[in-house]
Amino acid sequence: MNGTVAARRASQPSPPPVSTAAGACRPHASPAMALYDSTLPYPRDLVGYGRNPPHAQWPDRARIAVQFVLNYEEGGENHVLHGDAGSEQFLSEMFNPASYPDRHVSMDGIYEYGSRAGVWRILREFEKRQLPLTVFGVGMALQRHPELTAAFVELGHEIACHGWRWIHYQNVDEATEREHMRLGMGAITQLTGQRPLGWYTGRDSPRTRRLVADYGGFEYDSDYYGDDLPFWMQVQKTDGTVAPQLIVPYTLDCNDMRFALPQGYSHADPFFQYLKDSFDALYAEGDEAPKMLSIGMHCRLLGRPGRITALQRFLDHIARHDRVWVCRRLDIARHWKTVHPYTPNR
Repeated sequence: MNGTVAARRASQPSPPPVSTAAGACRPHASPAMALYDSTLPYPRDLVGYGRNPPHAQWPDRARIAVQFVLNYEEGGENHVLHGDAGSEQFLSEMFNPASYPDRHVSMDGIYEYGSRAGVWRILREFEKRQLPLTVFGVGMALQRHPELTAAFVELGHEIACHGWRWIHYQNVDEATEREHMRLGMGAITQLTGQRPLGWYTGRDSPRTRRLVADYGGFEYDSDYYGDDLPFWMQVQKTDGTVAPQLIVPYTLDCNDMRFALPQGYSHADPFFQYLKDSFDALYAEGDEAPKMLSIGMHCRLLGRPGRITALQRFLDHIARHDRVWVCRRLDIARHWKTVHPYTPNR
């Protein structure tokens, strides 16, 4: 990629080695390191790193870490065939569709486009350019498409767990949410031979982060949208103990979901322009304060022919810049743990 640093076809879950050459990243504790304490009486942190964020020290002095997420949800959405009360309503080609207590055949087709055609179109772009991505994989959806799951692994993409179902957990009882976490993790582990090391629910509940900490063993949690850098969070588990969890923030703005929202994009041009503007702003900041840029993709949305050009043009744009690290979320998490390890009471 014309000088671009890329983690290419890394076999999950091992990331490429972190450079320790002169001028590259070396472990050190940043005096600006912030700790998000979600165990406090007011469990929000509106301050974060503040005026002086830590230097990310991305590998090979990269000015920006660019991370693509492919959400794979088709076959795990709300559906009467899955035991749900009604059909899916979210992130489709239809504006504000009703939920029917029966099959919604048009919605079926919209979702099936993602798994039948769209996903392969997106994967071909990354394979052609030898670039890695992270898959947010819904366990039930991956179970229904073993050929695709095998392709994700073969191409070196990370599969993070996106739950067992693609449903809203806000009003789901805790026992069911916990069981769905177990089922999702088990399905992906069985399909790939490796347990997922990242978590993202998306349509989460106030309990989700605690349940993730209870499950344990995750290198990062991505159910957060409030920063341009990873950070450590203290999470109180169900048994009362407190555990550190690395948060690798995700995005809802640099996300093709806005093709399905009324205030979003109607065609590829504005999406490309928004991605380009976001990259350019962070790249300019990156000489002194490198950040990360996340881009969210959905097979049934960006995988359409009239939208894929936004991705192609954006990949061409970043290829014209040097000191760009294109990587998986797991790579970012492991890098951050090396250069900014968890330090209690900071």
